Amino acid sequence: MGRWKGEKPGNKTECYTNSIAMPSTSTPPFYHRLSHTLLALGLIMAAFYLGQDIIVPFAMAGLLAVLLRPLETWLIQHRVPKVLAISLVLLMAIVVLAGLTILISMQLAHFTDDWPKLKRNLNDFYGDARRWIRREYNVSYSQQDRYLKQAQAQTMDTLQGTGTLGIITGPLGTLLLLPIYIFLLLYYRAMLIQFIIRSFTDEHAERVREVLGEIRSVIQSYVVGLVTETACVAVLNSVGLLILGVQYAVLLGVIAAIMNLIPYIGGLVATALAVVVTFVNHPEVSTLVGVVAVFLVVQFIDNNVLVPVIIGSKVRINALVSIAGVLLGGALAGVSGMFLSIPIIAILKVIFDRVEGLEHWGILLGDQTTEDDINKMLRLRRRKKKIP
Repeated sequence: MGRWKGEKPGNKTECYTNSIAMPSTSTPPFYHRLSHTLLALGLIMAAFYLGQDIIVPFAMAGLLAVLLRPLETWLIQHRVPKVLAISLVLLMAIVVLAGLTILISMQLAHFTDDWPKLKRNLNDFYGDARRWIRREYNVSYSQQDRYLKQAQAQTMDTLQGTGTLGIITGPLGTLLLLPIYIFLLLYYRAMLIQFIIRSFTDEHAERVREVLGEIRSVIQSYVVGLVTETACVAVLNSVGLLILGVQYAVLLGVIAAIMNLIPYIGGLVATALAVVVTFVNHPEVSTLVGVVAVFLVVQFIDNNVLVPVIIGSKVRINALVSIAGVLLGGALAGVSGMFLSIPIIAILKVIFDRVEGLEHWGILLGDQTTEDDINKMLRLRRRKKKIP
């Protein structure tokens, strides 16, 4: 795909190698480079789709390993053996996740205590919906019951299918294997980095180290910032819903914050879920409007304050590419693919910015280009046209 940006052939041997690899010293035509880039991206997406059962858990483990790496380094600097340091870090992470699970379970327990009331409200809403359907669409009660039975039968057939067991047990198996993957990635980290560096020639070794360091910095900033941002969003959501007097405010606030991990789409789904749950207990229009307003205000604070301040300028990806990447990740690997889409795009941007001939792809992914930059390029082109 080209040399690392800013590097030139350093000796006769390299010049001779380059002359063999590329018969002509001129730059390859644009369509030639574009076809190679698109082919490479297509192969990456195909491999991600076909091997998602293996790649996705390793990618998730890689993100968590980067998150836990500073704590492991701190323990090793305090003369804790490496194996023990990694084990302690994993144990602390498991304890934190268990605490979060217990918190959500306690809120769900309160939810189940009020289940009779919820069931009564749902039955009332179901009766009103049936009467409205009969009045507006002239569908009798017997026809509605028949449609519901058909839908229930189709749902049971789907759940009893052989693929459903894999869908349910797949995440559980991944969850059990995730600590093992994290442990191995942390333990063999130096070997993996050395393998990547040795995959390139000695002339490129220093540049590869720079790229790996920047990728680590970007991913670490993203993951740490994401955890902090999620905690802040959960607090803001819960406080806003508590002020409105919404039941299960803490539960809805935490769930909405977790769903917000999926960029753009998760926030919309969380808002819809909160409105539906609130409608069951508080059907007043003012309360529903207040719930929507709380989530809109929190999203505004999140996008304009929390993300720029907490995550910082390390992950600079424009919204258009982010949304397209989230949708593409969901099509390739479901919810896990949607969550992994942003860090993968960030890694690709770091690589594109460092490889000669791929800088324009880095510009496409980023959001650094301003109106002044565009005006400068346009003025430069006009000057070139004026030169005889």
